[in-house]
Amino acid sequence: MKRENRQNDKAALAVEKLKNIGLRATPQRVAILAFLEGNTSHPSAEQIYEALKSEMPSLSLGTVYNTLDELVQRGELQELAISPTRKHVDPNPDPHYHFLCEGCGRIYDFPGTLHTEEIEEATKGFRVQKYAVYLYGICPACNQEDSDRS
Repeated sequence: MKRENRQNDKAALAVEKLKNIGLRATPQRVAILAFLEGNTSHPSAEQIYEALKSEMPSLSLGTVYNTLDELVQRGELQELAISPTRKHVDPNPDPHYHFLCEGCGRIYDFPGTLHTEEIEEATKGFRVQKYAVYLYGICPACNQEDSDRS
């Protein structure tokens, strides 16, 4: 019952968000946005499609891509080009950094802050509208696995 209530809450939030940004609340858009609500896994369009297709057979991968594009354009999602094989999305549109584990492929929100004062100084005369910082390496879980094998 609790899980169903959470799903209903996420769907209601999705409908409200879609209305606020001027998009029709189609069942497919609601399902995609509800899936992303509170999701920190930084999924790709393919991962979203795979997660939703069993409960929504009418959903197509093209619809997922189109919906994600609309949400990125309207500032509701961050598109991540961190992986060389596919784009991922982050439902947190606020500027922050990302870390890609080259061991397991998982994408993490980077908790620290990087010094960006140099960027502002070096870009005098330019108007920077956004920037992305991606870090690559090995996550703590993969580090631990490597240590355990040694």
